[in-house]
Amino acid sequence: MSRSIRFDAVLVQAVIAGALSFAHLHDLAAAAGQTGWKAWAYPVSVDLLLVAVWRRLRTTRSGLAWFWFLVALVASLGANIATAGLLDLDHVPAWLRILVAGWPALAFLGGTLLAHSPTPAEDRVPVPPAPAAPAPAPEAEPDPITTPEPVPALPQAAAPAVPPALVDHARKVAAEHRTRTGADIDTATLRARLGIPEDLAGAIAAQLA
Repeated sequence: MSRSIRFDAVLVQAVIAGALSFAHLHDLAAAAGQTGWKAWAYPVSVDLLLVAVWRRLRTTRSGLAWFWFLVALVASLGANIATAGLLDLDHVPAWLRILVAGWPALAFLGGTLLAHSPTPAEDRVPVPPAPAAPAPAPEAEPDPITTPEPVPALPQAAAPAVPPALVDHARKVAAEHRTRTGADIDTATLRARLGIPEDLAGAIAAQLA
C-alpha cells in the first residue's frame, strides 16, 4: 500500500473518539433544554476550549492552563458518562440544566484568560541571546617622538697604503668588468677579483672612482 493512502491507527482512533464525544455533548445539551442549533454549539465550544488549552500548554505549564484543561476534560467525559445510561435524559436534574446553560459563559471566560494572560517568566521557552559583537580593540597610543641621542663618531682608521702597481692592475680589472657588464665594478667584486682585504679594496675603489 502506498504511503499516500496508508492509514494511521492513532489518527483513526482520534477521529472516532472526537465524533462520539461530539455526539454525546450534543445529546446532553439537547436533553438539558438546548434545542436546535444551540445543541450543536455546545460540543464546538468544548472542543475550542480544548484547542486553546493545548496551544497554551505548548508554551507553558502554568496552573491556569492545567485548570482549564481539567474543566474541558470533565465537560467532555461527563457528557460521555451521562449519556451512557447513568442519567435519565428524559428527566434531567435542575443542577445539570443550570450547568449546561452556564457553560458558554464559562468557556468564554476560560478561552479569554488563556489567550490574554501573560506567560510566567520561568515557563517561557528560553531564546538564546544573539551573539554579541566583538568589542573593538583599543587603539594603540602612538609612541612619543623622541629625539635620538647623537652617537659619538668613531675615530676613523687610517687608509691603508696602496701600491701603485696594484692600483694599475685594479684599473685593468675594472675596465674589463665595465666592458663586459656595462657597469662600474663594486667594492665586493673588486675585492673578490683581486683577493685583497676589504679595507684595501675600499681604498682602491675610492681611487678608481
